[in-house]
Amino acid sequence: MSISVLEQYLPENTLPFLKKWFADYFIHIKITKNRNSKLGDYRKLPDKSHQITVNSTLDKQLFFFVLTHELAHLIAFEKFNNRISAHGKEWKDTFREMLLESIDIYTDDLKPIIRRFSSNPKANFMASPELVRYFHIENPEDQFVFVEDLSVKDNFHYKGDQYEILEKKKKLYLCINLNNSKKYLFRPLAKVEKLTRDEEQ
Repeated sequence: MSISVLEQYLPENTLPFLKKWFADYFIHIKITKNRNSKLGDYRKLPDKSHQITVNSTLDKQLFFFVLTHELAHLIAFEKFNNRISAHGKEWKDTFREMLLESIDIYTDDLKPIIRRFSSNPKANFMASPELVRYFHIENPEDQFVFVEDLSVKDNFHYKGDQYEILEKKKKLYLCINLNNSKKYLFRPLAKVEKLTRDEEQ
């Protein structure tokens, strides 16, 4: 995919950065359907070229952020000859430099979040509550919320089953599945459907 085609998925003024970052490499960019398991990924192909995939459904700023994340993998691996861990210091340093270099791409309300994130880049987007909240703007007409927004004894639906929150355990939430009585731990930013009292079993 050419950079000009890629431009439709990106915020304005990103091309100078991409041309600089792409310059020394042969990269296949694949725009994919929405994937719940990941926003993007990187891998080196057998012919020594590189492949990056990014979900097509992402907000333009998030698309650029994810693309920067994956390009940081490529650049770090090439610079350090693959003798590094995927999300180790070398990747973090590379990603940080790229984020700060391109900070003006982001809107004024997002820039402080990106700066804070860049102080210690996380491997998983879901590990950054500020970014998750920023890019998951809730529709006030629907019932989807984060588990951390609920209270003990609240009920919610998740993947077809009904749960009740029993207690908060350190950073996780202990919940009981009301369909089979088994207990499960949920991350604070798991997205669930809140139930009203009328909807609870």
